[in-house]
Amino acid sequence: MTTPTVRPGEASRIADPDEGISLDELRLAARNHGMPLEALRYDLTPPGLHYVLVHYDIPFVDSATWRLAVDGRVRTPLELDLAALRDRPSVDLTVTLECAGNGRARLHPRPVSQPWLDEAVGTARWTGTPLVGLLADAGLLDDAVDVVCTGLDHGSDRGVEQDYQRGLAVTELADVLVAYEMNGQPLPPQHGAPARLIVPGWYGMASVKWLSRITVLAEKFTGFQNEVAYRIKADRESHGEPVTRIKPRALMVPPGFPAFMTRRRIVEAGPVDLFGRAWCGTGVVSRVEVSVDNGLTWADADLGGAGSRYAWRSWSLRWAASPGDTVLMARATAEGVTQPVEQPWNTLGMTNNMAQRIPVTVR
Repeated sequence: MTTPTVRPGEASRIADPDEGISLDELRLAARNHGMPLEALRYDLTPPGLHYVLVHYDIPFVDSATWRLAVDGRVRTPLELDLAALRDRPSVDLTVTLECAGNGRARLHPRPVSQPWLDEAVGTARWTGTPLVGLLADAGLLDDAVDVVCTGLDHGSDRGVEQDYQRGLAVTELADVLVAYEMNGQPLPPQHGAPARLIVPGWYGMASVKWLSRITVLAEKFTGFQNEVAYRIKADRESHGEPVTRIKPRALMVPPGFPAFMTRRRIVEAGPVDLFGRAWCGTGVVSRVEVSVDNGLTWADADLGGAGSRYAWRSWSLRWAASPGDTVLMARATAEGVTQPVEQPWNTLGMTNNMAQRIPVTVR
């Protein structure tokens, strides 16, 4: 497969310094919703509150006629209906998924795309069958290099018409599921029914929804979503690095109550219990720090448990709130890496794990 050519007129762009959110971005924001931060209280995010990113349209799929093909560099190509998929050995795995573009709208200058703030995240218990088991039954050939997963969503991006496809190296398939349930129920349409990929620890672009085909290649996959769409690039001319595993991030449930338009929080002076979640795709979060003075000082939060090594863990801290205006912040550390306070800017707005800021008025 060759890397698709992107027409310059449709390439991604950076907003002008004073440019507001466009109608195109608002249309994307209306279709793709984040998780309300108060839903961090749930160990498992209810499906209707879990973040959703749909690149094209939500396909209408008849589960009775749906089939999953496994082909390419295998000895015995497979075709499974939903019943056959459900009859295979099953695994339950709790996984936090986060969009690679989470935080994009907070960058300056702003890359023009889906305008996420902090809420493009959610955690669910996914039930499915291991991808490695499917491939073992199909019989990987010795020259297998990449596994390409194709979804039923079809569209055009930057002039390239395509089915949504992502490739993973055969060495990167540990714990990957072909999932058909979310929190003990059949997948909802917006979350990839009847079956989808779940790639634990990776940003959400790898977890292909509405899965229809798994193709094994003898060469590296160079399709659009791997080689163009999800890259970390310092400038538009560079090829950059691929987006892979989730960087450390902590989020806080905004305390008190909000003003309608600004979402500024209002709390009463005195003890305030702060609570949130933290996660990372490269290891276990070992520390969460909280600042109640806009980053001037930091205090260690108490850490709770996690549903699995791929799921967020809870944290809490009691704050003695004094009257006045302030900004609350939280940051996580995992495998010796602490999320930054300042923006890690790149042209596509990918993997921005800049620390959350919550303006608060204490009265």
